Amino acid sequence: MVIIDGKALAQKVKERVKQRMAKISIRPGLGMILLGDHPASKIYVFSKERACIDMGFYVKTVILPTSISQEKLFVEIKKLKRNSKIHGILVQLPLPPGFDGEKVIEAIGYKKDVDCIHPFNIGQSISLGKVDLENLLVSCTVKGVVRLIESTKQSIAGKKAVVVGRSNLVGKPMAMLLLAKNATVTICHSKTQDLKKETKQADILVVAVGQPNLITADMVKKGAIVIDVGINRVRKRIVGDVDFKKVKKVAGYITPVPGGVGPMTIACLLENTLLLAKRKEG
Repeated sequence: MVIIDGKALAQKVKERVKQRMAKISIRPGLGMILLGDHPASKIYVFSKERACIDMGFYVKTVILPTSISQEKLFVEIKKLKRNSKIHGILVQLPLPPGFDGEKVIEAIGYKKDVDCIHPFNIGQSISLGKVDLENLLVSCTVKGVVRLIESTKQSIAGKKAVVVGRSNLVGKPMAMLLLAKNATVTICHSKTQDLKKETKQADILVVAVGQPNLITADMVKKGAIVIDVGINRVRKRIVGDVDFKKVKKVAGYITPVPGGVGPMTIACLLENTLLLAKRKEG
């Protein structure tokens, strides 16, 4: 069993971003909005902000109370869109109850949608041909996951891949990118009748549902690549969607939480922001 080091791989992506940044004439800029104080969301937003500062990006973080109206949220999004220093915008998910996620994404628009969850950008992922990750605008988490899988040196082509979760942020684009990499893909979700039967067949298992320790050792094929996208706070600890201690005894490769997908998501966010800045530069 090999524990995949997301921090080390993320550092390599950041180094390439820094090299490419030196070749453009403008400073990449990222605008972020955080609603409320969801623990995992706060961790991610502040980690993203710190990474941008370390990279020399322009970054503006707007923290709003959950009591704000959706209309006032749209006003804040418009301010970021009008800011010429900002090339990419994200509103940290999940949104608090009462907010219409689809309308929020529409308000961001596809041109500055750094996480690529606008319908236009998701649509582009369906028609992927040859996948060039360094120049591909697709969900930051999804790019990170594919890089983690590729770091094992195991071929994706021809493998049975199972994605647990069907969100627009991870599940759906994850399936499309793995399909573009010539895997045979199954998406599982809350209505899947026999989840264990599906996951047990997976050569590559990607789990992104936000349910602590959902995947247990008896649900994993021996030698499988297991990528845990989940981030959950349980009794002041951060844990994933996979029972890491037990599953690592079965898996061939596995990502830890924290230290796996999280650092790669942030590194790929920097890369996507750079790509949007390059697009603005023309």
